[in-house]
Amino acid sequence: MTRPDLNLLTALDVLLAEGSVARAGRRLALSPSAMSRTLARLRAATGDPLLVRAGRGLVASPRALELRARVGALVDEATAMLRPTTGLELGRLERGFTLRTSEGFVENYGAALLARIRREAPDVRLRFVPKPDRDSGPLRDGGVDLEVGVVGKATSPEVHTVALFRDRFVGVVRRRHPLAKGEVTLRRYASACHVRVARPGSDTTPIDDALSTLGIARPVIATVGGYSAAVALARASDLVASLPERHTGNLRAGMHTFTLPLDMPDITVSLLWHPRMQADAAHRWLRGCVREICADGDRDSALRDSHAIAQRARSRRT
Repeated sequence: MTRPDLNLLTALDVLLAEGSVARAGRRLALSPSAMSRTLARLRAATGDPLLVRAGRGLVASPRALELRARVGALVDEATAMLRPTTGLELGRLERGFTLRTSEGFVENYGAALLARIRREAPDVRLRFVPKPDRDSGPLRDGGVDLEVGVVGKATSPEVHTVALFRDRFVGVVRRRHPLAKGEVTLRRYASACHVRVARPGSDTTPIDDALSTLGIARPVIATVGGYSAAVALARASDLVASLPERHTGNLRAGMHTFTLPLDMPDITVSLLWHPRMQADAAHRWLRGCVREICADGDRDSALRDSHAIAQRARSRRT
C-alpha cells in the first residue's frame, strides 16, 4: 500500500483554515494552479471533495469539518517535534500572537501588557481581535492564540482555562445625573431610563434577569452592542449604563459609578487556550505576562476601592 504524502497535512490545514484556494496558495507561496492541484491530491487521498463550490466561494464538507479539528493539532505537534529544544530566548524571539478579547480589556490592560512585552521580547507582536461570541472555533483552528473572557456553555470542554480576575456589575451615570446624589435604591434605579448592552439577537442581560425575579422591568431606551457605546450615551444623557467594573475602568473616567441595588453574582474573567499550545514555551511566557498584568490591575483596583471607601467614611464624619 502506498504511503500518503504527509506534506499534504500542512496544505490541508491551511486550506481548511482559509476556505479559499487562492488565499491558501498565498500562505503557502504556491500559485493558484499549484494549489488547485494540491487540493485535487487531497481529494483523491481522502476520498472526499473537502471544499465544495457555493456561489462565489467554497464551503467545507462534513468530512472537512471533522478533519479541521484534528489536522491543526497534528501539524502543530509535528512542527513542535521538529523544532530545536533550546531554551526560550526572549530577546531573540520573533513571533506574532493573536488575542481575542472582550471589549474593555485592551482599554484597561493592553498598554501595560504591550509595555511588558516590549521590555522582555521587543520583536514580539500582538494582534487584538474582538470577541463577538464564546465559540471556541478560533482557538481550535489556530486563528487565535489566547482568549480572554467568561467561560460559557459554548466554550469547548477541551480548552484550557485559568481565572484572571473577578468582576462585578456597577451602575454608571454622568456626574450631574440625579442618581449621582444620595442612596441609589432599587426603586430609583429601576425607574430611571437605561441603555442596555446586549449581544446581537439577544434582548435580555443578567441585569434584566435579576430584575425579572423581583417582578421589575427597567425602562430601556436604547440597546447597544458594546461598553464604549453605552458609556458614551450615558456620559451625554440621563441614561444609566450597567457595566462590568474592571472591564470599563478607563472608559468610565470622569463619570459617577455606584453599586447596583441588586443581588448580582460576580463574573469570573478567564484566560483560554487550546491544549496544543500548552507546552509551547513562548505561548507559556505570554500566558504568564497576561496573568501578571491582570493581577497588578486587580490590586490597583482594590486599592482604589479601599481609598474611595475611606474617603466616603471621612466625608460622613465631617
